[in-house]
Amino acid sequence: MIDRVRRAVPPRQQRRFSRAMQLILVGIVLFGLVDGNPKAIVNGGLALAITFLPAVLERNYKLPLDPWLALWVTAAVFFHTLGSAGLYGHFHWWDHLTHALSASLVAGIGYVTVRALDLHSDQIELPKRFYFFYILIFVIAFGVLWELFEFGLDVFAAQTGITMPLSQHGLDDTVVDLMFNTAGALIVALWGQAHLLGVAEQLKERLQEAVEQ
Repeated sequence: MIDRVRRAVPPRQQRRFSRAMQLILVGIVLFGLVDGNPKAIVNGGLALAITFLPAVLERNYKLPLDPWLALWVTAAVFFHTLGSAGLYGHFHWWDHLTHALSASLVAGIGYVTVRALDLHSDQIELPKRFYFFYILIFVIAFGVLWELFEFGLDVFAAQTGITMPLSQHGLDDTVVDLMFNTAGALIVALWGQAHLLGVAEQLKERLQEAVEQ
């Protein structure tokens, strides 16, 4: 499934999509500055900074990442930023999309980190079956912590009167969010591991170089 998506979009086109989303994020930040909208500035600015993370990893840590990984990161924060800009209120399914996409990214990061440690250390030996359940549990736990974080922001906003960039919308909304988080984790657990193994191996090599130094 994931491999079909990668083959359907050439690497050069993937980079163009990433650049286009970055330009739109720049536009959102500029709009926030002109309009005096702190929410647009914060959400757009943070999202834009995150989109440069793959380039920073490649330049500073010699960890080359495929263009589709950069596109994955960029798309996750881009769609969330558009949702915060108003699409969450216009399309009820937009929140489901962003939760599934963000959860898949969290799942990928969690898998790559643990897999790299497994490959790096002879003292760690994890069976392949472990990773499927690990990805699910990791994402579910992260989702619960995120919902608690949003709840804390709601409490803080109620006490101070300050509008927060994130908020909860009731118990039903929280449960649905966790369901789509799980859906994003399942995509990575079922189809994404094979495509992320190369990244884990690259990270293992960087860990080995760091230890030798």
